[in-house]
Amino acid sequence: MSIFIMILLLSLLILVHEAGHFLAARAFGIKVDKFGFGLPIGPTLFKKQVGDVEILVHAMLLGGYVSFPDDEKDCDLPKDSPERFANKPIWQRAIVVSAGVISNVLCGILLVILVASVTGKLPSGNYEIYASQISAPKEASVWQSGLQEGDRILKINDCDINNVYSMITIVKNSAKHNGYYTNETLENNYAELKNLNPGLVRDELIPEDIAVRLPKQSYTDTVTMDKYAAKGAKYFKHEGTKISENLQELSKNIEGKTVYISDGKYSLEDLAKALSNGKHPVNIVVQRDNKTIQLNPVYPEENGVIGVGLGTKQTFIQTNTPVSVITESWDYLWDNTWTMMYSLGQLFTGNIPIKDMHGVVAITKIGGDMIDKAGKSSGILLAALISMNLAILNILPIPALDGGHLMFLTIEKIIGKPVNEKVIEIISTIFFSLLIILMIFVVFNDITLIVRK
Repeated sequence: MSIFIMILLLSLLILVHEAGHFLAARAFGIKVDKFGFGLPIGPTLFKKQVGDVEILVHAMLLGGYVSFPDDEKDCDLPKDSPERFANKPIWQRAIVVSAGVISNVLCGILLVILVASVTGKLPSGNYEIYASQISAPKEASVWQSGLQEGDRILKINDCDINNVYSMITIVKNSAKHNGYYTNETLENNYAELKNLNPGLVRDELIPEDIAVRLPKQSYTDTVTMDKYAAKGAKYFKHEGTKISENLQELSKNIEGKTVYISDGKYSLEDLAKALSNGKHPVNIVVQRDNKTIQLNPVYPEENGVIGVGLGTKQTFIQTNTPVSVITESWDYLWDNTWTMMYSLGQLFTGNIPIKDMHGVVAITKIGGDMIDKAGKSSGILLAALISMNLAILNILPIPALDGGHLMFLTIEKIIGKPVNEKVIEIISTIFFSLLIILMIFVVFNDITLIVRK
């Protein structure tokens, strides 16, 4: 039932988008031949003439369209008819083309306002994270940190912790011998080594059997992440340089030692890199009895864990007044839409690989799970965000999408005449084919994701 509800919500978004085009066209006296739900690929499941508009439902339910007489070569409507889309002023055509996007934006706003009004609250997107259990071995550093069960975790390495993902990511990537160092840390360790071993040259291999003094305390990097990575809007990436496997082994061999007996394979700089790859501190700030406490550093082991079980509590924003319903709904939609746009930018720049791009199948499954766990309001909010996502994607200047049509209208306005119809048709066909290929790839990703889970 929850998946069925999610399918209905997604279908609503498609209908709203196409209804926007349809109503705008009718408002300007443009004839609409067809109103299609789904893409005209494969069999047609339903067909009915309603007035002068043919309603169609296609088997490939991953889209929709509104067809004008201009789209049909054998249309009997006169070429100079005022009911033709092409014969309307550019500003009217631009409104018709944009109406689907505008409808999706309005739909997103109304859905969020609906949830805020009915439930009296909206999810903040944040969670309170608690140390529910400490199960580390007695010799683990977490026992010396001062952490207690029930502490609320506020910050780790100056990163605000409001979801489990951000905490686990920082701790995991702070694992001992994680293989990364920054130039600043390298230079600090080199300076310490050079001070203890003034006769050695930085880049020259240290002769065999030479005893090299090592600093008692080496420098290592503190792993941090920005707010977008903390939200999961982009991949976390280590700062600095990854060291080679042989230096990884050297790191482990010299750990805890004050003297290194050279085997003739490494230079002083190599030793500095190896020292930079030791234990990485996790600096935790907690709240306990309404007090903010800075704990002693915790040092994850090589497996990237510290032996702490986590508890979570979702936080909500209250929307008990008409003013708060409007303002908080706007803030909720703005924050989440901005995050989506940032993630989309990460996808286009290659920072998020295309293999992690997912579509309607995964969304339906995830939305269904959300409805099962958190109720129908969570599914409606997800639909609101998807509606905004549809608006963003459709307004991109890509031929075969609404933004592509606006791009051709803009060119027409600049050059003073319509772009050649054959050129538009060829370009649109190419990009439509690419979009279908992308859609198939995304569906494959979705199925793979669901099967893995």
